[in-house]
Amino acid sequence: MRRARPGALPRGTAERALTSVEAGADFDAAQDTATEGKGTAAETGTRDGGAGERPLSKLWHVTLSVSGVESPLKEVRRGLEQLAHDHPFLLTSRYANDHAEIRYWEEARDLHDAAAVALRLWGEHRQTAKLPPWEIVGLEVIDRETYHQRIAEGYGPPPAAPVGVHPY
Repeated sequence: MRRARPGALPRGTAERALTSVEAGADFDAAQDTATEGKGTAAETGTRDGGAGERPLSKLWHVTLSVSGVESPLKEVRRGLEQLAHDHPFLLTSRYANDHAEIRYWEEARDLHDAAAVALRLWGEHRQTAKLPPWEIVGLEVIDRETYHQRIAEGYGPPPAAPVGVHPY
């Protein structure tokens, strides 16, 4: 019996497929438990306010940095635009001919899940979006509260105001 992720092609094939999972009722559950007087789901860390069900999903701000040999700027921009088109969750991308930075929000159960998805993003879309053959050289994953706290205190990554793909 072959074990694989849902949507994955057999080993040795040229392309891989990602499978999306809907958010489900996780975000609505926080509202429901708050109105029932059980405390927010964020406080209890579970979907039902603490009765042992699966943990809630959270939003994580991800900054992925990639770098490698120089590539034509037009090709880098086209690849990042294709990635943004394929995955509209991308907030902003900045690029030069030898490096790029991608920022987006990821929904995941915990930091480990958000980081794992981020570390697969570039490699799994390298062929479909025709991205440069660069390697991941940096990754930052922070929760929503920390992101907003950093912005309020005046340090950390600036807000992604110019949404889209932009040169450095």
